Amino acid sequence: MSPQAIVDGLVAGSMIGLGAIGVTLTYSILRFANFAHGEFIAWGAYFALALVSVLGIGMEPLGPFSFGWLLPLAAIVAAVLAGGLAILLDRLLFSSFRARGSATIIMVIASFGASMALRALLEFVFTSKPVYFTRELQIAVRFGGGLRATPDQILMLATTVVLVVAIHLLLTRTAIGRQMRAVSENPVLARVAGVDVGKVVRTVWFLGGALAAAAGVMAGLLVQIRPYMGFDLLLPLFAAAILGGIGSVPGAILGGIVVGLCEALAVQTIGAEWRAAAAFAVLTAVLVLRPQGLFGKARR
Repeated sequence: MSPQAIVDGLVAGSMIGLGAIGVTLTYSILRFANFAHGEFIAWGAYFALALVSVLGIGMEPLGPFSFGWLLPLAAIVAAVLAGGLAILLDRLLFSSFRARGSATIIMVIASFGASMALRALLEFVFTSKPVYFTRELQIAVRFGGGLRATPDQILMLATTVVLVVAIHLLLTRTAIGRQMRAVSENPVLARVAGVDVGKVVRTVWFLGGALAAAAGVMAGLLVQIRPYMGFDLLLPLFAAAILGGIGSVPGAILGGIVVGLCEALAVQTIGAEWRAAAAFAVLTAVLVLRPQGLFGKARR
């Protein structure tokens, strides 16, 4: 693998990893695979784009970057809105299934329907034409050994590190984090112990939606924004979450990086049309060789 492919894989893996955190947290606490999670990525990107487009200021390049001061603010607002959208989706759809004790497969199928509805609504509001935060060109910074990265890519990697550390501290050093881990282990016992399970569920949905929005803004800045951007990332998200181990935030990031590097290798060796096949190959290998993932616990 060439040095440049490694950089590309790390950048793609960081975006996949951020989205995979929401997948792994949702699955570990709510016990179902939410296939609508990819749409939070697209909605996050479009929320930020809408704010930037409406205000129309603050997008002149800031220093070496391709964007201005408004985009980071728009990304924060988009994260809050995407988190709110995730909570709203749970309130309108999934909470009723949980209250009735519906089978997991019903919730999975419902998430498929929610995914299609959210994506269709995006196309209706914004059309399917690809759009961009900025079209400014950047000169890559050379690091030696053939490694090159643009300032935007370097910032995205640094932002991912900061967000992952923040989530890790939230889960390990705060009361809500301990409650989330308790519900993940045994929701019935956690409720008996006085844990507000409803609050934990809302927190998980909000964190998942906000992190997905961050990944969407990154993808929109480095590639492009379109309604199917989240759907295209759905398989890599699940591959990363399963590879890292369900419930493990560091595992989700590491899994995202591995999937991103595999995709970059596939693009370099056999062509870009095989990118999705790389994620599928990783997912299949993990399910066969180590179903619990790198950091997950084997279930008896």
